[in-house]
Amino acid sequence: MQQLKSKYNDEVRPALMQQFGYTSVMAVPRITKIVINEGLGSSKEDSKAIDKAVKELSLIALQKPIITKAKKSISNFKLRQGMPVGVKVTLRGERMYVFMEKLLNIALPRLRDFRGINPNAFDGRGNYNLGIKEQLIFPEITYDMVDKVRGMDVTVVTTAKTDEEARALLQAMGFPFRK
Repeated sequence: MQQLKSKYNDEVRPALMQQFGYTSVMAVPRITKIVINEGLGSSKEDSKAIDKAVKELSLIALQKPIITKAKKSISNFKLRQGMPVGVKVTLRGERMYVFMEKLLNIALPRLRDFRGINPNAFDGRGNYNLGIKEQLIFPEITYDMVDKVRGMDVTVVTTAKTDEEARALLQAMGFPFRK
C-alpha cells in the first residue's frame, strides 16, 4: 500500500526537481486528491439505483460516497431540484494511494483492448480526467452484484501549474499513457 507514496518520495520527486529545475521540494507537483463521480440518469425511475451505486462505490473506494442532488429543475429531463442524480467520493491521503494502486495495477489492465489512457485529458490546470465505462473492472465488484453497468469519472487533482508538469508527474507515478 505504501509503494506509490514511497515511490513518489524516493524517485518521482527528485526526478521532477531535476527535470523542471525546482529549488524547493514544496514546489514539486503532487497529487492532492482523487474524486470518483458516478452519474445516474436512471435514478428518477428506479429509486434503488442510488442505493446500489452507493454500495458499489463504497466497495471500490473503501469510503462512503455522498449523494449529489440536482441544482436546477429541468422539465425536458423530468428532473426536479433536489432530486438525487449521482454519487461521488473524494479520496485523500492513504485511501487515495490505495485506490490509485488498485486502479493502475488491477483495474486498468483488465479493460478489453487496453492500449493506454488518453494523454490529452488534462484540463489546462494540471488535473487529469479519466472515464471508466464499467465498474466490473474493479476486483471488489462481482458479475452477480451488478444489475446495470454504470460508468464513472475519475479526476486526479494535482498541484501542478501546467499540463506538462502534471503529465510528467503522472507518467512517473506509473499511469500508462497511450503513445
